[in-house]
Amino acid sequence: MTEATAVTTVPSRPRMPRGPRIFRWAVAVVIVIPALWSAAGLDVSMDRLLSAPGDVFGILIRLFPPDLSAEALQRAVPKMMESVFIAWVGTMIGAAVSFPLAFFAAKNIAPATVNTGIRQLLNAIRAIPELLVAMVLIPVTGLGAWTGTLALGIHSIGTLGKLSSEVIEGIDQGPVNAIAATGGTRLQRMRFGVVPQVMPNIVAYWLYRFEINIRASAVLGLVGAGGIGAELQSQLRFRAFSRAGTVLFITVTVVLIVDMISARLRRRIITGRTEPGPVAAFKEYNPWRKALATIGVALAIAMVTFIMIQLEAPV
Repeated sequence: MTEATAVTTVPSRPRMPRGPRIFRWAVAVVIVIPALWSAAGLDVSMDRLLSAPGDVFGILIRLFPPDLSAEALQRAVPKMMESVFIAWVGTMIGAAVSFPLAFFAAKNIAPATVNTGIRQLLNAIRAIPELLVAMVLIPVTGLGAWTGTLALGIHSIGTLGKLSSEVIEGIDQGPVNAIAATGGTRLQRMRFGVVPQVMPNIVAYWLYRFEINIRASAVLGLVGAGGIGAELQSQLRFRAFSRAGTVLFITVTVVLIVDMISARLRRRIITGRTEPGPVAAFKEYNPWRKALATIGVALAIAMVTFIMIQLEAPV
């Protein structure tokens, strides 16, 4: 009887210690109370929350179908390309300046007196949003793409400098010590021991920052810093919702394409392996998927051809 009772007895679940339970409740209170306080400060009512989906749907209905006329495309496509150029040059400025600063900000490379000051400088640069930087630069450089380029470049210095310094701090000291043991100078240790280890991740961060800058350049156009944002603001000001839909359609398409290419390049750089291309991937699909893929490619080609014809047509 005793043995049967011992077999069927289910051990009770251990109770959670009092300390972690109190900590969980404290974290929940710290998150919930500021959220409710912020909602009250924003004057968010239940009526506004319930009516928000309908309002958003009403705006989307006005934006579609987008205007794909020659005039609309001739206005939107060059502005979108300008945004891409702004993002690219701004990223290059940030990469060129942040790369040497990252070595001075790394704790395992520079002395404490140097890396502390450089880190605070990078934090100060990163603390100012691109929009505010552009508004400060407008009285100096004027309206246009150069202002947006400088704003993105300056802000990218802070972000890329911090990320790059963290990559440098995580290196393997073995190659560096080996070069030092053979009589290598400090510059040679950096060149042959540190740079080859950190460059794949740093270049991947540069590409990721380029993706972010494309989105940011669209916003900078709203304050006159060039790019597609100025065209969007102009169309919305005159209530040309179909042309505003054209701007959004082109922006989303370009951003998706750049994100896809950049993600593939980043994976290739970090892993060092070549991924199978679209043709090799399609070979594994069944006939229905091949047919759908072919239709999708044909539609994409038709859309690009249509846009090119409209751009060449007289306005």
